[in-house]
Amino acid sequence: MHLNKRLLSPLAVAVLIATGAAASVVSGAPADNPAVRRAEALLDAHPVLTRATREDRFIARGVLVDANGTEHVRFDRSYRGLPVIGGDVVVHSRNGQLNSFSLSRRKAMSLAVRPTLSAEEAVVMAGAEFGNDFAGMPERQLVVYARQDTPRLAWRVSMANDRADMTYIIDAHSAGLLDRWSNRETAAVAGTAKTLYSGDVVLTTNSVAGGYELRDPSRGLMRTIDGSNSRTSGQVFKDSDNVWGNYATSDLATAAADAQYGAAVTWDYFKGMLGRNGIAGDGRGSYSRVHYGRRYSNAYWSNACFCMTYGDGDGASIGPLVSVDITGHEMSHGVNAYSANLIYSGESGGLNEANSDILGTMVEFHANNNLDAPDYLIGEKIVIGNVEGNPDQLALRYMFDPIKDGRSPSCYASSIGSLDVHYSSGVANRFFYLLAEGSAAKTFGGVNHYAPTCNGGSVTGIGRTKAAKIWYRALTVYFTSNTNYAAARVATINAAKDLYGTASAEAAAVAAAWSAVKVN
Repeated sequence: MHLNKRLLSPLAVAVLIATGAAASVVSGAPADNPAVRRAEALLDAHPVLTRATREDRFIARGVLVDANGTEHVRFDRSYRGLPVIGGDVVVHSRNGQLNSFSLSRRKAMSLAVRPTLSAEEAVVMAGAEFGNDFAGMPERQLVVYARQDTPRLAWRVSMANDRADMTYIIDAHSAGLLDRWSNRETAAVAGTAKTLYSGDVVLTTNSVAGGYELRDPSRGLMRTIDGSNSRTSGQVFKDSDNVWGNYATSDLATAAADAQYGAAVTWDYFKGMLGRNGIAGDGRGSYSRVHYGRRYSNAYWSNACFCMTYGDGDGASIGPLVSVDITGHEMSHGVNAYSANLIYSGESGGLNEANSDILGTMVEFHANNNLDAPDYLIGEKIVIGNVEGNPDQLALRYMFDPIKDGRSPSCYASSIGSLDVHYSSGVANRFFYLLAEGSAAKTFGGVNHYAPTCNGGSVTGIGRTKAAKIWYRALTVYFTSNTNYAAARVATINAAKDLYGTASAEAAAVAAAWSAVKVN
C-alpha cells in the first residue's frame, strides 16, 4: 500500500479486427492449454492490431474463461529478446473468433537495443535516487520502456532495504530517470482472538505439538509471523491455549490476530463474492508480517515474498496498521499483481492504489464487524483518538470526497498522473463510490458521506455487489499494466456490458459515474 506518510493531512484499447503480417508467439503459460493456442493464433494473424513487428514475441501469462465460453488470455511482450514494460496484451475471443484486444502499446516499436550506459552506471544513477544504504546487490535488467509513445532502451534497477523496495527505470543512453515505483504490491481448529480493532473473533488455526499456531489450513495455509526488528523470516505466532491477544498492544499476539483475521475475511470475500481462490487464484496462502520496524507508520504488499508487512505506527497519532480495510487493501495489491499488474506510477499507479482502496473497502463491508462499522473511509480505525460512530472521524483517505484530505483531487485533470499515486487514486475512488452508492447523501458508520459530482449532475447507484463485480472484471479481464483513466472508463463499461448486457442500466451507470468525475 505504502500508506501515505502524511497520514493526517486535514488503455485498455478495444480495437476492431484487421489483417497483417504475422508476429511470433512464445508460449510461457500452459503451452498445452487450448485457449492459449487459440489466442496465439489470433496474435499471429493480427499484428497490426497489437502494434507488433517481427521482433516482438508474446509469452502467455494467464487465462480466464467466461461461462459462455469467451476466453481472455493475457500475454507479456518482449522486443528483440528484451522484456517490454507497458507492452502487455489481452486477447478476447470465443470459439477461436477474435472479439477484441486490450493492449498498452498504441504504436509499433522500432529501436536499437545496444546500450551506451553500462549496468553498473545505471546502478549508480538509481542509487543517487534511492540512497546508498541498499541491501545486497541491486537487480538490473536491460528492458524496453514503452509506457510512452516513443519507446526507450532502459535499465530496470531494483533496490531494497528494511524501509523501501524500489524499481528505477534508467535511460540506457542518456542516464536519465524515466520512471520509478515501489514494489511493496494440517489439522484445522477454531481459536478465539481478542483483537485490537474488531473485538472478539473466531480464527481457524493449526494444531501443533505443545499448542497451536496462527496458520490457517482452510485458506491455503495463510499465516502470521513476528516481524519484530524488521525480521523477514520471523516465527509463526504460537500459543498454548488457542486464545490470541488481549485487545491491547501490550500483547504482541493482538495485532497478529487482527492481521490474521483481516486476511481470512479478505480470502472469503474474494472466493465467495468474486470467485477467486486466493491472491494468485491458485489456492496458495500468503503470509502477514506484523510489528515490522520501529514506529513504522506504514504497511505494504511485496511480490517478492508473496506477503503483507504491517508496522505498529508511531504510537502517538497512528496505531498498528492491521485494520480490516488495510489488510484487504494490501492483499488486493497482490490480486492486481497477478492480473493486470498496473504499474505503480502515473495514472496506472493511481488506479493501482484505487483498486486496493475499493476492494479493501468491499472486504470491510463483507466483514460487517460491529466494532469496525463499514464505510468509505480508509484506515480510520488506526487513527489514535477516533471514536467509532463519531461523525468527525479522521482517516487516511475519503473515497466519497477525496479532497477532504487536502491533497487528493475529486475530479479528473490531465495533470493527475504527476501526483503521488495515493492522491491520484482519489478520482477512481470517487467514481466507485458514486457507482455503488450514488450522489445522494448517505451515512455509514455514523459518518455523513456526500459526493457532489464534478459535472453538476446526479448519479443513481447500482449497489456495492454489482459495482465490485464490474470493477473486478475490468481489472482481471481488460486492464493492462499501463491502463490510464480514459482506458479504465472503456474497460469498466465493457465489463458492465459483459455482466449485465450491452444496453443495461448498469453499463449506463458506469458511464455516468465516470462523467461525474470528469473522465469522459
